[in-house]
Amino acid sequence: MLAYSVNVPFRLLASLIFVTAFLRVQAATSTLAEFPFQFHAGLLWIEITVAQSAEPLHFLVDTGAGVSVINLSTAKRLGLKLGREVQVQGVRTKLTGYWSEKISTKAGEVPLPGEYLAVDLEKLSRACDRPVDGLVGADFFRGRIVQIDFERRRVRILELEKVRKSEEALPLQLRCCGMRVPITVNSHKQQWVRLDTGCASALQWVTSAVRPDQCLQQMAVGLTEMSIPQTQTTVRVGPFEFENVPTGLHASAMFAGEAGLLGNGLLSRFATVTIDGKAGRIILGQRRPME
Repeated sequence: MLAYSVNVPFRLLASLIFVTAFLRVQAATSTLAEFPFQFHAGLLWIEITVAQSAEPLHFLVDTGAGVSVINLSTAKRLGLKLGREVQVQGVRTKLTGYWSEKISTKAGEVPLPGEYLAVDLEKLSRACDRPVDGLVGADFFRGRIVQIDFERRRVRILELEKVRKSEEALPLQLRCCGMRVPITVNSHKQQWVRLDTGCASALQWVTSAVRPDQCLQQMAVGLTEMSIPQTQTTVRVGPFEFENVPTGLHASAMFAGEAGLLGNGLLSRFATVTIDGKAGRIILGQRRPME
C-alpha cells in the first residue's frame, strides 16, 4: 500500500545538495498570474472554481501536504468517482484516502492540480469554524516559482528574469512527501523542518532538549486531537532571528527526516515568501512587524 505524507493544518489545527550558508539574492521577476487569498486564523484560504459546482469551493494553501486533497464529502457532493485506496499519514494519525477522478479546478485564472486525494477533512472543518473543501498541496509548487505575498494577500506565479543582490534565500529540498528548509532553534545545530503553510502556529519542534513537564499544555486539532507541550524558543531562519517564538514540542519525528514544522506564525513575519521550485530555494522578503 502506498503511503502519502499529507499533513493537514496542525493546531487549531520536505532533492538537492544540502547548503549550510544562506544565499543573498533578489529575483527580478514578472508576474505570470495571481490570485487572492484570505489570511484567517493563521491559514491561507482561497476560492476554487470547478465545473461541477455553481458555488466556489473553499481550499487552504498547504505546502505541508505532499499532494493536493479534496474533502471526501465534497468529492461525493460533486459526484466524483473514487478510485484506488491509499493510506494517508498525518501527524500522529493515519487515515484512508481515495484517488478521485481528474477534475479541472482554478483559483482565479490559475489552473490547479487535476488529481486530488479524497480524504475526510470534517474534523479540520470543525476546528476551522468553516468548511474546508480541500488543500492545494506541494504538487502545485513543483517546477514553478510561487510567491506568497502576506502584505497584499496574493499568491503569484512568477517568471524569473535575473538575479540581483538584496533579499535572502535558503536552500529548499523538494521531496516526494513535501518540502523542507533548514533552521536553527535555540542555537542548536541546523535542522531540516517541513515548510508548512497549512500550519497556523509558528513552529512545531521535535526535541528532547526541553522538558515537557516545564511547559504549558495546548490542545491541537488536525486529523486528530492531542495535547502538546508548548514553550518559547529563539529561531534563526537564514540571517533572521526571532525571539520568544511559541513552539510546540514533540518527542518523536512527525515525518521521517524532519525536525518539525515551520508554519505561518513565522512565515507571515516576512512581506513575501517565494518558493522557487525550479532552483530549489526559498526567497524571503523584508521582515515585517507583528500584526
